[in-house]
Amino acid sequence: MSTERPEVLFLCIHNAGRSQMAAALLRRQAGDRITVTSAGTDPADQVNPAVLEALAEIGLDVSSERPTRLLDEMAAQADVIVTMGCGDACPFYPGKRYLDWELPDPAGKPIEEVRPIRDEIERRVAALVTELV
Repeated sequence: MSTERPEVLFLCIHNAGRSQMAAALLRRQAGDRITVTSAGTDPADQVNPAVLEALAEIGLDVSSERPTRLLDEMAAQADVIVTMGCGDACPFYPGKRYLDWELPDPAGKPIEEVRPIRDEIERRVAALVTELV
């Protein structure tokens, strides 16, 4: 792992929900102590509106974010790759530390069901920050 500033990649299929929430929450909690990237293997056209709303409720505006396609360079630079519900759709990069966070997909869910997902991601992100810095 990088001694100066660890890099975390949140990876899922559409990069429109869980990985966007995780990246925003990690950026807020870690500040400039951790480099954060999120991507998907088959990115959606936009971030899930319920995810935007759930993050806005806690003061995070990610309305300018766009789902991003995973590039090999992103994984090559990451110290930790956190997969979120992509199973075999996420490629494996040898030599990387992997965490698999099994969480419900917020796609198509109302805000009332997205909030608990957001809160669980926030809990896991806090533990990751404590571990990495």
